[in-house]
Amino acid sequence: MTRRPENRRSGRTVLSLVRLSPPGRRAERRGLRLWHVWIVLPLTFTAALAIAAGVFLAGWDLLSVRGLKPEHHIDSTTLFDLVKLSFGVVAGAGALVALVVAYRRQRVDEDGALREATRLHTERFTTAVSQLGEESAAVRLGGVHALAGLADDAPTRELRQTCIDVLCAYLRLPYVAESALSAGDTDARHAYLALREVRHTIIRLICDHLRLPLRDPRSWQGHDFDFTGVVFDGGDFIGAQFSGSTVRFGGAQFSGGTVDFTAAQFSGSAVDFSGAKFSSGTVSFSGAKFSSGTVNFHRVQFSGGTVGFIEVEFSGGAVLFTGMEFSGSPISFFRVQFSGGMVDFNGTQFTSGTVNFSGAQFSSGTGNFDRAQFSGSAVDFSGTQFSGSAVNFNGTQFTSGTVNFSRAEFSSGTVDFSGTQFSGGRVGFFRATGVPPTGLVPPSGVPLPAGLILPAAWS
Repeated sequence: MTRRPENRRSGRTVLSLVRLSPPGRRAERRGLRLWHVWIVLPLTFTAALAIAAGVFLAGWDLLSVRGLKPEHHIDSTTLFDLVKLSFGVVAGAGALVALVVAYRRQRVDEDGALREATRLHTERFTTAVSQLGEESAAVRLGGVHALAGLADDAPTRELRQTCIDVLCAYLRLPYVAESALSAGDTDARHAYLALREVRHTIIRLICDHLRLPLRDPRSWQGHDFDFTGVVFDGGDFIGAQFSGSTVRFGGAQFSGGTVDFTAAQFSGSAVDFSGAKFSSGTVSFSGAKFSSGTVNFHRVQFSGGTVGFIEVEFSGGAVLFTGMEFSGSPISFFRVQFSGGMVDFNGTQFTSGTVNFSGAQFSSGTGNFDRAQFSGSAVDFSGTQFSGSAVNFNGTQFTSGTVNFSRAEFSSGTVDFSGTQFSGGRVGFFRATGVPPTGLVPPSGVPLPAGLILPAAWS
């Protein structure tokens, strides 16, 4: 029996999600909080008197006044000056009252304008979301563009985040992969292509807004994006800038097409790919920059397709590749730069396929390959530079496959192979230069483990 994309149910699901968290709820305002006028006015007069007294005392001190000349009799001119002073005080008090009242009126008007803008936004939001529940793909595309426009015009940051949340929620809805369709079911294929077009449009709009500079009023940088469990069969994130936000790809499935993160920048963000599955297609992070923040690839599975981290820069923060499984897909970390922070491959399993670290640079910070398992894969560290960082291979197991450290440079820092087990395969350090890593060269008289090949200078 052929499974078809359930457009109506998907649309109703979006509507139910929105009803659970309406846009006005997150930006709810319980009325403008202003102090009572009979509290504000005495405080204002007190502040004005304090300021006037301070100015008077400052002038008194600057003029070095030692006392006041007494006047037992005043003439008409002095009397007239006293009258003008009295009227000036009264006028100043009236002006102060008018200023307080005008300020309160301005606050009330601004709050009313915001309430009206929020009301109009909510009405447009409801209309746009209802379009996402339509069966026609053209109407749903209109709803997607309407939501993106609403996010741009949102009167508050919270309302913009709500529009982004709904777009992400649509991507998280159940999605039938192309491989699940029957070859002869034309209607199902057309429905699938229409749904894929809507989903890819959402991804494109999100990325277009993330490419805009932070100062642009339509930029979505700094907002959170939840792609948890989303099925990606293509998508363009080239040049996207995720700054100061939370980006979740946990449990996402990359199962076809090309998902491109080339030159994307993750700065100060918490990026979570934990549990993601790369089973086919191509995913490229070439030239991406991860600076500060946390990047989590914990327990990611690479079982097919091609994944490239070519010339990626990891500078600062923590990058976690712990518990990963490389089993079948070629992964490239060619000329990756690890500078500062921590890069953790603890417990990673290299069981098959090809992993390329050639030309990588560990220039500062900490690199951790503790308890990693190299069994059956071809891992290439040729030309890798270890300079200034602390890289640990403690307890690593080399049981089969090939690990190549040829022409690696150990110029400074600390590289530790203590407790490493060599029980098969080949681990070669051909023409490696610099100081031998700690725990790698056995004591004098102890033979090299089978499969371990060291430079003559180290032996």
